[in-house]
Amino acid sequence: MESTIDENFPIMAWGSAPGNSAVLSEMADCGINVAGFVAPEHLDAISQAGLRAFVMDYRASGYDFQNVDPKVVMANVNGLVKEVGSHPALYGYYLKDEPNMREFPGLAIVSDAFLEKSPDKIPYINLFPNYASQNQLGTENYWNYVEGFINEVNPPMISYDHYALMEDEPLRDGYYTNLEAMRWGSVKYKRPFWNVVLTTAHFKYREPSFADIRFQVWTTLAYGGKGISYFTYFAPGFGNCRMAPIDQYGNRTPTWDYLQNTNSAVKMLAPILLRLRSTGVYHVGDVPVGCLALPGNTLVRTIFGNGNFLVGEFIHSDGTSYVMVVNKDFKSSVNFRVELNEPDSHIRRISSYSGQPEELVDDGDWLAPGQGVLLQVMSKGI
Repeated sequence: MESTIDENFPIMAWGSAPGNSAVLSEMADCGINVAGFVAPEHLDAISQAGLRAFVMDYRASGYDFQNVDPKVVMANVNGLVKEVGSHPALYGYYLKDEPNMREFPGLAIVSDAFLEKSPDKIPYINLFPNYASQNQLGTENYWNYVEGFINEVNPPMISYDHYALMEDEPLRDGYYTNLEAMRWGSVKYKRPFWNVVLTTAHFKYREPSFADIRFQVWTTLAYGGKGISYFTYFAPGFGNCRMAPIDQYGNRTPTWDYLQNTNSAVKMLAPILLRLRSTGVYHVGDVPVGCLALPGNTLVRTIFGNGNFLVGEFIHSDGTSYVMVVNKDFKSSVNFRVELNEPDSHIRRISSYSGQPEELVDDGDWLAPGQGVLLQVMSKGI
């Protein structure tokens, strides 16, 4: 299923959003373009702020998905689509977060009904991460869970969450293998994937640094992700939740600025990112379990530099090649130099500040902790 949902790279504030114009305008200033989940009556305010959103309504999500009556679903879907289906702020309909496999058949009924009546909108379903229990997934094998979802529900996009920023370790095990699974599902079944990443400390998850935000976004992009969601934009008013972009008092925290800066870079690169197809993802230095080392016989021969790098290789819709290099370190900046396999080729950086190509010195550069860079491969004669 090829997706032609949107020309803007989706950056979503995961969770419910209010109908307050000032709050929504501040969200737009942060670089968010999908406000999250809203009541139907708030779509006008969403539109006025220049945002889009998923409608959250009982007619889309209010089901026992293991016992769905198709007649009830169709009546509900007809009513909701008639009410909001043509609204310019509508991005889609919220159905379910973190379903069990036993709910897939029911979700398919509801999703199909929305796609029939509103084919250019997304029935939004977000999957469990790979650290979920077998009981939560409904299977002992995570790939069976992901592939079962794609085959049974046939969604226009794949969304999942994986919160990996822990207080007692730099990165939770399984972060990269979850990206591997999502990339594989995206490539095999030809539909985009979104990653819900962590922006609010809670439980044993740490307060995010600027490097933490950069790292989660750039690694998602290197794996070919076509959407970023932030969990959460507004701080929940319970437990030990803290350092969300907007705190419990409605004030900006440093995390808000981290998001704004990172979102600005994504926006600059979006016209290219949306047209890239992932052809390979490799690790240089430390290679996580379940991932591939850079083999040396693909687009990139090697990366010179004293660091651990993630390398994503891509083909643009116009046939040109691109490479993304990410510094996987959370604390140290690194210098790097790319050596390509084609001796007559060279690379240009796509500036995260202007979106325009610029020359590198000796095909090298510096990357801050968690930072990535998009490189265009220039063949001989171009």
